[in-house]
Amino acid sequence: MTKDDQRLRKMLEAERRELLDTISHFEVLARQKKPGLGNHMADDGTETFDQTASLALHRNEQVLLSQVEAALARMDRGEYGACERCGDEIDFARLKAMPQAALCIRCQQLIEDAPRGNGSKR
Repeated sequence: MTKDDQRLRKMLEAERRELLDTISHFEVLARQKKPGLGNHMADDGTETFDQTASLALHRNEQVLLSQVEAALARMDRGEYGACERCGDEIDFARLKAMPQAALCIRCQQLIEDAPRGNGSKR
């Protein structure tokens, strides 16, 4: 394992710890707050909106965590740094910026530019 690989592993492990802490925080908040128990409809609406936003953030953190864990698993298998789509090496600058990246920039752009099932582009 090279120094760069060790540095990327440390970045991924630190990101995993941070995501686990954040997810734990969201779960604690979700257990504490119950919408509909306020004194005013506007308060209940604000609370429901806040919970919905927190849920979206929580789901995003879970997706990021699964990407980080998948990257660590690829490292353990010796497959880290290779694009899962084309097999080419992922540029180190991309991995440094986004160590959980599973695709090279070219394949990522192809996927993002591909038409979606609803006819729109993303």
